[in-house]
Amino acid sequence: MFEHVQAVLFDLDGTLIDSAPDLGAAADKMRVARGLPSLPLETYRPMAGAGARGMLGVAFGIGPDHPDFVDLREEFFRNYEACMTERTYAFEGIEQLISQLLARGLRWGVVTNKSMRFTRPLTQAMSLFASAQAVVGGDTTPHSKPHPAPLLEAARQMQLDPSHCIYVGDDERDVVAGLAAGMGTVAATYGYLGSNADTLRWGAHARIDSPLELLMLLK
Repeated sequence: MFEHVQAVLFDLDGTLIDSAPDLGAAADKMRVARGLPSLPLETYRPMAGAGARGMLGVAFGIGPDHPDFVDLREEFFRNYEACMTERTYAFEGIEQLISQLLARGLRWGVVTNKSMRFTRPLTQAMSLFASAQAVVGGDTTPHSKPHPAPLLEAARQMQLDPSHCIYVGDDERDVVAGLAAGMGTVAATYGYLGSNADTLRWGAHARIDSPLELLMLLK
């Protein structure tokens, strides 16, 4: 399906790695500290892609407009920093996928809305990312996804025309950003899709239900 591809860019959480256990643990620790009962991981997982907003929404039923949100968010961040590599793993098939991309002479990188405060130590701690040629966080550029700026920055770092890149992500904003950047887009349906997600309406060029399916799209 995709021709003349020179690089594959990926979203991070829910696309390359399953960080839901650590994200959920960080929020659940806050519940337990306040005498509230612990919630199972399955409760947190669907909202893992929404970061602190999603986790605090599950844990306490609040949103960014709540007067305590900013303080609770910083407490969540501190908890997450302390545990973010304890239970986080690459999804099954990701390490093999990256090996195959490299074997084909393709470059790869990461574009995430996760701030570099967390993205940098997390990617440095996991050997998977040693071969990544670009790592762009949510605060690397003045805009985060769905704005195309982070994707264009990744292409710039790799000295590639955006049209020679494809972007793989598990959220509609990933597809919107990829299309706006002039890249090929792939919706990853194995990530943190909420129950209401309709990936067919995102407008991606392709969909994959497992990481290794991506190889079949690359010519």
